[in-house]
Amino acid sequence: MPKKSTTKSATPDFEAALAELEKLTEKMESGEQSLEEALQSFQRGVELTRICQKGLQEAEQRVEKLVKENDAYLVKPMDEESGD
Repeated sequence: MPKKSTTKSATPDFEAALAELEKLTEKMESGEQSLEEALQSFQRGVELTRICQKGLQEAEQRVEKLVKENDAYLVKPMDEESGD
């Protein structure tokens, strides 16, 4: 049985959400949408922005700092950073 992807099918990943948001912005800036279409685009833009913000927050939480101690590199979460 093939493995299923762990990504959510209904929710795009960060890169896909950002690409869709860029296209949506271009479409809205063209001024060629009706008011109803522009409102729908705006609503979708808000959803995509939230997806992007969540992706950035998750990435920030995973960022780790390499700290050199006694010629060895240790990986420490940024919140455990010493006052260098």
